[in-house]
Amino acid sequence: MKLKPTNGLITSVSGSVVLITFAEAMPQMGELLALGGETEDLMVVVGAEDQETVRALILGEASRYARGIQVKRINQVLTFPVGQQMLGRVVDAFGQPLDGGPALVGKDTRPVERVARSSVGQAGVSRQLIVTGIKIIDLFTPFVAGSTMALFGGAGVGKTMLLTELLHNVIRTEPGKTVSVFAGVGERSREGLELWQALTKSGVFASTSLIYGQMGETPVVRFLTAQAASTLAEYFRDELGKNVLFFMDNTFRMAQAGNELSAMMGVLPSEDGYQPTLESEMAHFHERLASTAKAQVTAVEAIYVPSDDMADHAIQAAMPYLDAVVVLTREAYQQGWLPAIDILASTSTNLTPTVVGEGHFRAALAVKKVLEKARGLERIATLMGEAELAKDDLLTLKRGRKLRNYFTQNFNVAADQRGVAGVLVPLQQTIADAQAILDGHFDGVPEQDFLYIGAAEESRHGQK
Repeated sequence: MKLKPTNGLITSVSGSVVLITFAEAMPQMGELLALGGETEDLMVVVGAEDQETVRALILGEASRYARGIQVKRINQVLTFPVGQQMLGRVVDAFGQPLDGGPALVGKDTRPVERVARSSVGQAGVSRQLIVTGIKIIDLFTPFVAGSTMALFGGAGVGKTMLLTELLHNVIRTEPGKTVSVFAGVGERSREGLELWQALTKSGVFASTSLIYGQMGETPVVRFLTAQAASTLAEYFRDELGKNVLFFMDNTFRMAQAGNELSAMMGVLPSEDGYQPTLESEMAHFHERLASTAKAQVTAVEAIYVPSDDMADHAIQAAMPYLDAVVVLTREAYQQGWLPAIDILASTSTNLTPTVVGEGHFRAALAVKKVLEKARGLERIATLMGEAELAKDDLLTLKRGRKLRNYFTQNFNVAADQRGVAGVLVPLQQTIADAQAILDGHFDGVPEQDFLYIGAAEESRHGQK
């Protein structure tokens, strides 16, 4: 079959990966190709097999692709719509509405694949503390503008709920000046609906853009969802000069989608089973979210931990780009502590006197010290009984229990499900309460009265 110079011929189809042979005029990396000239069926070039054959990823339904079908170059790259019109909208990785709203036709667009901005412009960026109203986050893993926080945990421990509460609380602190971009990668569509409902009810959806590629989508769409959301965040930061709150659920699913694509393309995995390009993919994604002197990007990522193994390579690949690590555990969840955060396993580079202040810093360290000692005493008490503990040790154990219970909290986004209104606690109140419990001002109050309260004083009146 004789081909036109701009046409190619599909020679192989494997899942979402196709091989296309061109007699001449080979397409470039990132270029879009159309199936039979129909722009509804597109592919994006991701590599070259040899001097005549390119490898491309199918961006839509793969059932219409077969060997022998002609492919046409359309001289375009994959783009994503940007601008103010993206706020208050729910779209997929290609900018197609998922909310029943009007199509984003003829709007301003930007290429999805872009080179990360140089980090030179980050010099002099202020590190402003953002109070979330979540006691356990504000005290132990402070949320700082321009930083990146990750919520690690296995399935069903409350990562998405905590991420949604953070989005709900933080975006209301600077209305108009700050916008939010949420990337839903490989998660349930039900969670996306619940997030949309919560944001709409609270009145903050108008300054939020949701980009979804749920778990039922192909690995191509799931992987590109994260890149599309990064493109929109870059536009708000660079072109509009707005501070961006970037939320992603789930970073592990992006890595997983990349691994699926790597396997489809026949690339040999690394020793741990993941794609050999995992580190570079993580680096490219996170470096695009850098802050500049003009505006800041503050990121929060939910990261699934397979088999609750923090040593998993996908987990470790994300670690170098994080300022705060929040670990949610099944043990804490089973104890009824929500958010189910392991305080001793969670860390933050922002927990320093220069960032949070001397009083905050000392209070957090003192609480951690008591909790660590109480954890060891709990094991002894379980084996031998509390009566065998020394008086000082028993006092430390009880204060540790009260502190741990105090850091439970009802969430605003869970108010409808739990039937209990959420609560926000000022940072200074949290610091003062923690110090008061440490100093023994609440020694006469039962431990259970500290569960799901706001200020510690509520425990004296049994307020829940």
